Amino acid sequence: MSSPLETLVAAELAEPADPRAVAMAAALAAQYPGAARAVLFYGSCLREKNLDGLMLDFYLIVSDYRVAYGKRWLASANRLIPPNVFPFEHEGLISKYAVLSEADFARLCSVSAPDPSVWARFAQPSRLIWAADERARTMAQAAVAQAAPTLVALTEPAMEPGEAEADPLAVWRSGFTLTYGAELRAERAARPGSIVDADPGRYRRFGVAAREVAGQSPSVASTEAREGARAGWRRMQRRGKRTVVLRLIKASFTFAGGIDYLAWKINRHAGTKIVIKPWQRRWPLAGAITLLPRLFRSGAIR
Repeated sequence: MSSPLETLVAAELAEPADPRAVAMAAALAAQYPGAARAVLFYGSCLREKNLDGLMLDFYLIVSDYRVAYGKRWLASANRLIPPNVFPFEHEGLISKYAVLSEADFARLCSVSAPDPSVWARFAQPSRLIWAADERARTMAQAAVAQAAPTLVALTEPAMEPGEAEADPLAVWRSGFTLTYGAELRAERAARPGSIVDADPGRYRRFGVAAREVAGQSPSVASTEAREGARAGWRRMQRRGKRTVVLRLIKASFTFAGGIDYLAWKINRHAGTKIVIKPWQRRWPLAGAITLLPRLFRSGAIR
């Protein structure tokens, strides 16, 4: 029998999505015959009625990296610093998609993930818009069902006593604020709260169910335990920012116009004004590495 959270997750993943996004997901999966297992649609575009001019966000889940790629180095890169990110266009729409194996997707949605980049996204709404078969669908649902309990389990011990009980949405706001601190972000401070405020009913329902799975209780954590949880978050945030930089450097090779994508991504999230020079496009690895001092000086990475 499914738990209340698993039921909520399965229903949300099965909600209808824009038909153009669904068609794009099927076309994307067709690029990986024998390897594609599921395609998930996530991000702000879920709420948009007109997708023209927007960059859609997908996760492509594959059975195995070696099966997915014809190039050994791409498989190794995906395994060592998951995920790989690529661009994709279909019938006038543009997107970027991240590639993860089924095993990595499950691991990175769980409390054993080294950083929150995957589970923080899938603690939010998403749609499973393509699956190879029922087993692939079930495995994707099970992975996503770990994301919200992971946020609750890691966030609530770091909160002030009674804060989560006083406001059922506080754990979500606090959790998203902490996860933003593990990435390169320049959005306004209210952004994590606005995610929750966009659909408070959803987060209340998921919060109750996720708390049950996470085993959290209203008991007050000791001061020592709370400080330990906060120290753990500081370590995760430092590790997360370093990993984001490594992923961006890797994207300078995997993403078409990768060095320009890297600069756009950094400027968007770190508030910098990096302009790529011709020599950096010619030698993207060296160009990507030269951007690192700018990130440290700007405070985007600490």
